[in-house]
Amino acid sequence: MKEKTYENRKIIVPTWEKLLLTIKECVAYSGIGEHKLRELVNDPDCEFVVQVGTKKLIKRKRFEEFIGSISTV
Repeated sequence: MKEKTYENRKIIVPTWEKLLLTIKECVAYSGIGEHKLRELVNDPDCEFVVQVGTKKLIKRKRFEEFIGSISTV
């Protein structure tokens, strides 16, 4: 019996279901500009960013909470 392999299949997860977002995904998701998002994630006190190597990813739920708690960006 032949084993099934899934190496060549790419699993697509909708943005609203992802745990972590790239900057570009977050731009599309939130409507906030890339420059402003980079400014936010580069703040040492930013609570919704996680760094994986040199890449900064945005914790979607924490980001949503942050956006819900402010009136201006």
